[in-house]
Amino acid sequence: YAAKTGQRIDRMKFKALVGEGTLGGKRVLFMKPQTFMNLSGEAVRDAAAFYKIPPERIVVRFDDISLPVGRLRVRPKGSAGGQNGVKNIIYQLGSDTFPRVKIGIGAKPHPDYDLADWVLSKFTADELPTLQDAAARAMEAAAEIIANGTASAAQKFNGQ
Repeated sequence: YAAKTGQRIDRMKFKALVGEGTLGGKRVLFMKPQTFMNLSGEAVRDAAAFYKIPPERIVVRFDDISLPVGRLRVRPKGSAGGQNGVKNIIYQLGSDTFPRVKIGIGAKPHPDYDLADWVLSKFTADELPTLQDAAARAMEAAAEIIANGTASAAQKFNGQ
């Protein structure tokens, strides 16, 4: 999204690569935490504290193994659902009331498969176009959350 719109996310601040830009017609701070995924809440917490941003105004995009590859799900709040990065964001913010856009990466191929190996593995050539499209739609969903609220984004993007 940043490359497509000419917005740069290239400064290190708050343990993340950050850049300011616009999304959904509003000025936003884009962040790509540079901590281990399980500690990504530290970056979110530091930025939220610095800018005095309440959790309700933080939009988090993340992968979800409970959704088929490329499927989106928008939620206004909720549990981490086993996603350790989200678990850490909830812990660091002391709240689960931030909107989120989940991007499906599919379930493990069999129950004995190591979860960490699964979520860190490379996508197949067949999955890549689907996931690239899903990533673009997830940015559209985040823009919709910012412009018109989570309910509107959920209505437009859930199940896609």
